[in-house]
Amino acid sequence: MTRRVAILLFDGFDLIDAGGPYEVFLTASRLAERDGLPPQYEVLLVSSGGADAVAFGGMTLTKLHDAAATGRVDIAIVPGTVDVATAVADSALAATVEGLLGASDVMASVCTGAFLLAEAGALVGKSATTHWEDVAELAQTGKVGAAQTGVRWVDEGEIVTSGGLTSGMHMALHLVARDLGVDHALRTARQLDLPWNPNGVS
Repeated sequence: MTRRVAILLFDGFDLIDAGGPYEVFLTASRLAERDGLPPQYEVLLVSSGGADAVAFGGMTLTKLHDAAATGRVDIAIVPGTVDVATAVADSALAATVEGLLGASDVMASVCTGAFLLAEAGALVGKSATTHWEDVAELAQTGKVGAAQTGVRWVDEGEIVTSGGLTSGMHMALHLVARDLGVDHALRTARQLDLPWNPNGVS
């Protein structure tokens, strides 16, 4: 079974927050194909209305899929941004996040993407994490059950949040482990030349 992964892009997103998980899922799928299995992941880059997205620093990504037209996905990932206030105030982005929340089996965030999940009501009564600089601010939103620090990711079943920047890769490996087993996740981490702890600590 090929799992569909949608990674949401928007103006100001952090490139590694999206690109890291992108590489993890593609690598996990490639290793499965080496084993004679079908591709395990189809990774889609999506945006509100399929519009181009300019990452923090200026890199522009084009030919994106319209998030509202992608249909059901197994995993949706929301990256973070330096300008959290602008992202949270973007009504079109909020609607897209809410749409993905309703169209995905697992909704995940990287870094400050947790603030977009919180705004959508996805973290009420749940533990979550974000970049270590922003954990206290996430807690102060009043829209999260508990904000955790000192972990790479927090798994609440249908909602998974991860810490800053490269923690998105560690969280994506955790999702691979959930789908394909810890051994496959460890192989994927090795292929990426990335030390990975299945327990989610540094």
